[in-house]
Amino acid sequence: MLITNPIASLFRESPFGPLQEHMRVVIDCTKEVVPLFEALLKEDYDELEVVRKRIFEKEKAADKIKMDIRTHLPRGLFMPVDRRDLLDLLKGQDSIADRVQDAAVLIGFGHLKVPPSLKDRLLEFVQLNLDAALKCNEVMSNLTELLEMGFTGKVVERVNVMVTELSVIETATDDLGHLMVRTMVEHEIETSHTSFVLWYDLLRILGDIADSSENVGDRLRLMIAR
Repeated sequence: MLITNPIASLFRESPFGPLQEHMRVVIDCTKEVVPLFEALLKEDYDELEVVRKRIFEKEKAADKIKMDIRTHLPRGLFMPVDRRDLLDLLKGQDSIADRVQDAAVLIGFGHLKVPPSLKDRLLEFVQLNLDAALKCNEVMSNLTELLEMGFTGKVVERVNVMVTELSVIETATDDLGHLMVRTMVEHEIETSHTSFVLWYDLLRILGDIADSSENVGDRLRLMIAR
């Protein structure tokens, strides 16, 4: 009985099929940031650990797909898009899940508590970064149609609009992230030095989710423009 690799099979259907499958798993991982920080706000450390384990499992699944894509990505001249462009998109997508995992690792350093000055805006900030990743997924869902239309027509216009919307979301996360850091600095007395450093890093890592999402959109827009 012949056993085929699912990633190799997807490449026969479309060079973007495996990339979209990878993005699906990345988004599944990224969605966990909301329950992760909800558990942290409630100081429910048992639930926090359950969510952290889910994140590690899903990031590992995304990594496996990433390695399968790199192994089976065709090297021949018949590829309708540049191999390097696909690898750049893959790297950008993977960095989204990596940052989610980084946040989960950092949260695991003891029973971290949310500083009072951050409580009102924390979930809003988390959701904004998730929104950026979801918009990135929406952009990438157009890959097959882009290929079918030869990277021309209304699908290109639609993708460009989505990438612009993604940039707007990323800017909003930057603005809110800067505000939260400034607020934390103004209330530095409410946290220990160690907690302050951890939260500064945690906010930066969360913001990188939106940054990575925007980078994927920008890479795709450049690929279309060539």
